Formats: sequence, C-alpha cells, structure tokens
Amino acid sequence: MAGLFDGTSLERPVTCHVCDKSLTDCRCPRGTDGEVCLPKDQQVRVHREKRKGKWNTVITGLDTAANDLSRMAKEFKNLCSAGGSAKDGHIEIQGDHRDRIVKLLAQKGYLVKASGG
Repeated sequence: MAGLFDGTSLERPVTCHVCDKSLTDCRCPRGTDGEVCLPKDQQVRVHREKRKGKWNTVITGLDTAANDLSRMAKEFKNLCSAGGSAKDGHIEIQGDHRDRIVKLLAQKGYLVKASGG
C-alpha cells in the first residue's frame, strides 16, 4: 500500500487513526467495510426466549467481521457454566443468563441493552 509522500525522502506508511500504528501492524477490529468497528460503536441486544419449554439467552447486534463470535460464545459459556453456540450472526446461551451477560458486555465497552421481558 502506498504511503504518505510515496517515493520521497519523507515517505511514511499510512497509519490507523485510532492506534496510530501502520495499517500492517494495526490490530483494531474492523467491520466488513474495512472501517474500525470499536465496541462502543456496536449496539448489542441481549434477550431471552423460551424454546421447547426452556430458556435461551440470545445476543444480537455484534459485528461479525469485527468480533470473533465463536470465541465470545466460549467466554459466555464459561461464565455461565452453560452450553450454547454462535451461528447466523448471533450467540445463543442455554438458560436465562441475560443480566450476567449484559454486565460483562458493558464492562467490555459495548453499548448493550437488555430487551424483552
């Protein structure tokens, strides 16, 4: 990738506007459009639903390109000592763990809301 003042003695690599590292060294989470997608820029909803007589906690609104949903699902499953999965752009955790997950996501800097009853 060409940098600022490319081909001159003042040449500098293009840097990330968030962390000021060169784009090759930048580890900021990026969305599908290539722009930085920080946790505070994502509106996350956590709701519970009843399926086959059992409660499930569902987390939606996470950017699938900027977040590793399978890693986050594993973290939630360990926190709640429950089963679950990450599929179709959302995370499902078995059981009613809405309040615990909302608290964890808020600590990580996400804009999170508990929705539903």
